[in-house]
Amino acid sequence: MTGAALADTREGTPDTLPAPETPAKPPGLGELIAPIRGRLTAAILAQSAAAVCSMIPFIAVAELARALLAPGGPDEGRAWTAAWTAVGALVARLVLYAAAGVLTHHADADLQLDLRRRLARHLGRVPLGWFTDNSSGEVKKAAADDISTLHHLVAHTALEVTAALVAPLTALVYLLTVDWRLALIALLPLLLGAFFLKQAMSGGEEVTARFFGSMGAVNAAVVELVHGIAVIKAYGRTSRAHRAYDDAADDFSVFFRDWIMSTTRASTSAALALSGPTALLVATAAGTLFVTQGWAGAVDLVPFVLLGPAITGSVMGLAQSGHAVQGGLQSARQIHALLAVPPLPEAPAPQAPGEDGKVELEGLSFSYNGATEVLSDIDLTLRPGTVTALVGASGSGKSTLARLVPRFWDTTAGTVRIGGTDVRDIAPGDLYRQVSFVFQDPHLLRTTVRDNIRLGQPDADDTAVETAARDAHIHDRITALPRGYDSVIGEDAVLSGGESQRLSVARALLADAPVLVLDEATSFADPESEAAVQQALSALAAGRTLLVIAHRLATVRDADRIVVLDGGRIVEQGTHTELLDLDGRYAHMWALQQKGVAR
Repeated sequence: MTGAALADTREGTPDTLPAPETPAKPPGLGELIAPIRGRLTAAILAQSAAAVCSMIPFIAVAELARALLAPGGPDEGRAWTAAWTAVGALVARLVLYAAAGVLTHHADADLQLDLRRRLARHLGRVPLGWFTDNSSGEVKKAAADDISTLHHLVAHTALEVTAALVAPLTALVYLLTVDWRLALIALLPLLLGAFFLKQAMSGGEEVTARFFGSMGAVNAAVVELVHGIAVIKAYGRTSRAHRAYDDAADDFSVFFRDWIMSTTRASTSAALALSGPTALLVATAAGTLFVTQGWAGAVDLVPFVLLGPAITGSVMGLAQSGHAVQGGLQSARQIHALLAVPPLPEAPAPQAPGEDGKVELEGLSFSYNGATEVLSDIDLTLRPGTVTALVGASGSGKSTLARLVPRFWDTTAGTVRIGGTDVRDIAPGDLYRQVSFVFQDPHLLRTTVRDNIRLGQPDADDTAVETAARDAHIHDRITALPRGYDSVIGEDAVLSGGESQRLSVARALLADAPVLVLDEATSFADPESEAAVQQALSALAAGRTLLVIAHRLATVRDADRIVVLDGGRIVEQGTHTELLDLDGRYAHMWALQQKGVAR
């Protein structure tokens, strides 16, 4: 990235970095399968040869009949040649078919591994703020369901389409050598079936897009329902919570029913036209006419009776594969769109931040949509060894301001510096070694308690892990688990909200970053342990920079500085005592909360 381009990105970055609109034609399929194109081509060639071999036994039987029923008497040599050719073709088909299947499945396995790694790497480079406005169900669909759909396209459908095209072409070429007139008549069911199939698949691309969109909505509704089920049941809102899922499922059901009903007549007509009995009836009727009129010999009717149904039967399989192809193309679009989400811009020559951990916010403004500013003209300096608390009403911009420090988004205007270096000039890996954060809703991985704590310091020894747990006042709870620190979250370690929050605090303590951002990090802590955790955080402040978001003012009354936000602007700042003496917004908030405590 050039310096000018980097400067352009700093002029304004929206809160989310949405995936670009899906183009009319899928730009991603060719790119996605590029790593396996050679093996896929080899598999298609092997399948083509296998499809030719699958028709040879039928041709051999027809030739055997013509040899045995020849006007001059049976041609024994020709008959044996036809028989052995059939046997050889069956063996060759088996080998080639197996080779094609092995190639596509190995290629598919490598493709899935490559795509999942690419998605994981790319999502790791996407701004963390992007995930707050994008459904985990949609990400899961692209990273799991859409890749599985590509499995069918690569491992199965590619071979099925190849066979459905090559086999009837092989049969048609042979029939043209026997009697071109009967061969053309044998194509009539095929032409009629293709006409009806075109009607049935009309608007297929749009319908497939709607199908995947409806499925994505159902996925998102399920994920949302599962994530919120505990709160939903606690407040007796189960029926209301199911409404979003029910609505999504109903919408999908209505769409699917209407789609099937609109294509039933054309699909049924196509299936009838392309069925074996129809092809056999046409071949027999036309052949009988030709034989009785003396236009062809009776023995020439045999190839058409044998191979006529093979032509139409293969094409019916091709029609059924059409939906799989459309699904694969749509999945490729979704995966490509996810991979096209702009990553967080990185400086061409990253700079190392200073070691003092000082945080400076200068002239900072931020907008989520480029139109309405959430933060305006923020000037704030957070010094090492101090605790700075952000307070204010909901929607005042506290969490947004705190998340600009670890660069969840880039500022619309102004600068965020850590250790004297603009965060946009710091390599992401270095930035996250400078800043740890504990959020109001802690997320624990489904692994051992020990590994959860040392997530930021994978090489930390057991003593360091235990020390961090003690400082966060969670050690005693961990040792009470069935396997202590080796207990697995979600299996034999089921923690309450407050316990999960303290485990997240222990993780941040062990990471030992110079800057620590706490978003109501003790909101779930019980009153007995809250004071102890606050003491641990105060001890941690020595030599470090703490930025704390608080709703309960009592938890930050001892902070070195309290910053009051309102409407995205700093309206007051000072110590607890200084702000009370001002008798302004903070004093009013304090009085209201104290009145609530008294009650």
